[in-house]
Amino acid sequence: MNSKTTPLYEWFAASAKRCPHQPALQTAGQVVSYAELEGMAQNIAVRLLEAHDHVVPRRVGLLAAADTLSAYAGYLAVQRLGGAVVPLNPSSPAARNAVIGRAAGLDLVLVDPEVDQGGAGAGLPARMLAVDCGEHAGAGDLPETVVRPEDLAYILFTSGSTGEPKGVPIAHRNISAYLSHCIAHYELAPGCRVLQPFDLTFDLSVLAMFAAFGSGATVVVPGRNDLLAAARFVRRRELTHWFSVPSVISLTQRVEPLRPGSMPTLRHSVFAGEPLTLQQAEAWHAAAPNGVVENAYGPTELTIISTEYVLPKEVARWPRTANGTVPIGHGLSSLECVVLDADGREAEEGELCVRGSQRFAGYLDPANNENRFLTYEGDRATPYDPGTPLTDRHWYRTGDRVRVSADGYIYCERLDHQVKVRGYRIELGEVEAALREQPGVRDAIVVARSAPGGDAVLAAAYTGRIGSTEVVLQTLRERLPSYMVPASLTAFEAFPLNANGKVDRRRLAEELSS
Repeated sequence: MNSKTTPLYEWFAASAKRCPHQPALQTAGQVVSYAELEGMAQNIAVRLLEAHDHVVPRRVGLLAAADTLSAYAGYLAVQRLGGAVVPLNPSSPAARNAVIGRAAGLDLVLVDPEVDQGGAGAGLPARMLAVDCGEHAGAGDLPETVVRPEDLAYILFTSGSTGEPKGVPIAHRNISAYLSHCIAHYELAPGCRVLQPFDLTFDLSVLAMFAAFGSGATVVVPGRNDLLAAARFVRRRELTHWFSVPSVISLTQRVEPLRPGSMPTLRHSVFAGEPLTLQQAEAWHAAAPNGVVENAYGPTELTIISTEYVLPKEVARWPRTANGTVPIGHGLSSLECVVLDADGREAEEGELCVRGSQRFAGYLDPANNENRFLTYEGDRATPYDPGTPLTDRHWYRTGDRVRVSADGYIYCERLDHQVKVRGYRIELGEVEAALREQPGVRDAIVVARSAPGGDAVLAAAYTGRIGSTEVVLQTLRERLPSYMVPASLTAFEAFPLNANGKVDRRRLAEELSS
């Protein structure tokens, strides 16, 4: 592939033409070739056209679990027509999926036949069509697809500080720029076997899927409990490429500790979505001595990965950072990065700001663009005026504080109330807004704290009088994804305040952790 924009489906189609009999996907006990998966996708694409009066649907919801054949055939079918995929999580509350469906303006929803349409799909504002992976129709039944670089490939919804999830539209030019880099960087080719452990609502799933599909490699999807014993799964499936959040290392260490040399087939192990500690990296490196370990970083708005750092083979040469985490490295060649201090001037420590071909063109709801962009041309940053057009000159404000080092950027902390739980991005304001709507709750504050094993969980504090803690938590479960529901709910007569009269979140977090 060259540097021009290649539509997402064409990355797959080129591999299907080049190596039709290579295994494209292994999931749920099934192995399908590129030719077979292409046929399934074409069949579903034909049915999508028929269901939409032979007009190509612009935006299609995909309600399917990531370990099903339907999810991948359905995803490719939408791409074959040049539409944008809007993944919906079957395990999310129906109310949340309905909010996303309305915000996205869905034309149709593809649904895995095993999903309870009256459950996760209840209230979706579009016709639902069951995915059929049976006998395929011919490619001649489908129109020629013309996809422009600025056309949308997919829309993902992240947690929003106002209480509603916000849509992040990614265009073909954004994802093509990244795939052009990562396939070569990870040395992917037919015969490679790539782990895909992510839900389709998580942007790292696009990396695992299309880095493999674009190179003729095989996507290998684990079952529900396979990663509890990571080394055993790697050996059984002969994985060559591993992609996951770092907390998987901590999880498998508790259940089935990693032994030195226990994952000899791994060539590349890439961790993203959370800070990777040096301790986690050392344990993984010892278990996979024939490969490299890489720490990657990037918000959804910058199309999956925007910086990366490959650890040296010799542990003695590893950087020793003050916070014990692996550096996130340097920006990719398709991006420009700058670190700005609170005054908007370039600094050794401050907020990481990024622009370039992987930067998205703005949120689905333009109101969310305010305070997320700026202009900077070497002197001093100027906040983006939401009343003016958003252009490629604007830098995206990641909200992450980093420090510049010889090894690239070192992640320090968030500058706002956003946290990561199991790699998922959570705006604490969204959870707090849901809590404040509960009867008897006057105010609510949510913080992240460490659980046994180092994983992050949410803890909530509230003022007011509620009837039942469990009833409130159950109401939240019906509205929010499981990773956004607090593990605890504690009553306060009043929240502790700092010297400025504001809620002292740090002190509150300490009290909730004690």
